[in-house]
Amino acid sequence: MKTILIAAALFVPGLAFAQQIPPAAPAVVDLVVKQSFTRLPEGWAARLVPDETMQLCSVTRNQPSAKQAEAIMARETATLKFPEGSVIGNWKDGEKVAQNGRGGQFSDPPGTVSGGNCYACHQMDPREVSYGTLGPSLANYGADRKFAPEDAKATYAKVYNAQAAFACSSMPRFGHNGVLSEQQMKDVVAYLFDPASPVNKPVK
Repeated sequence: MKTILIAAALFVPGLAFAQQIPPAAPAVVDLVVKQSFTRLPEGWAARLVPDETMQLCSVTRNQPSAKQAEAIMARETATLKFPEGSVIGNWKDGEKVAQNGRGGQFSDPPGTVSGGNCYACHQMDPREVSYGTLGPSLANYGADRKFAPEDAKATYAKVYNAQAAFACSSMPRFGHNGVLSEQQMKDVVAYLFDPASPVNKPVK
């Protein structure tokens, strides 16, 4: 009987539940976020101001219209900066970048080198037992693409600014926001594309 009453209550007109509370206005959310940060280190205040792309993604809850998505990708593509020569660096250094989750915190001492924290969202080396699943598996990434140079360049672009490839992507804009250096991004691409990288070594 108790189960029936609860089920019936779900269909009572006008009955309010916490989940039905309308979302706060964007201006209110922005104000609360800004007020929650106190004693900001020098230069940090600018990080709380979202750019045009992030504002649009927030307002649309990461579901922009086709026209909006096209505008985002066009705007972000214009920010891409490629290195001279090869986009592939040293895969061993790229593995270190992928495993490193440090950087970008109040407590970091000056000169702290940021990592990509790639394993927080992706599987990469298939032997690694700890990885996130927010993003797709990248195991065998380069081999699946036959180590094609054009795919390596596209991968560098996505690491640099994922919004250029997919509007409102959850992936950080590592190059655009200066999180990773050019060499670090090249090394990450090497980790994905070098035939000697464990990413491209199937588990036997």
